[in-house]
Amino acid sequence: MQQKHCLNQKELARRWGLSHRTLERWRYAGQGPAFLKLGGRVLYRSEEVEAFEESQLQRAKAVSAAVARVGSREASTLTAASQISVSSPRPIVVLFHP
Repeated sequence: MQQKHCLNQKELARRWGLSHRTLERWRYAGQGPAFLKLGGRVLYRSEEVEAFEESQLQRAKAVSAAVARVGSREASTLTAASQISVSSPRPIVVLFHP
């Protein structure tokens, strides 16, 4: 079976369990994976989708590592967690409960 090289907006939304409107909003905001616009059609290359998924996985690993480093310290150490440098289109919020 031949693998598709590109996904349209609805196929990608179905793959990720998102609304296609979320992908539209991400494109407008400059977030999400790189896309092609050909003759009014929006297409996502499989390589770009997989790279974006990998970048999000790495972001999750970085957050988990930061939480483990901070451990059970008081909420005053939140600044240490907020200084983590992660390239992400969305802000990372880490909450601590004493």
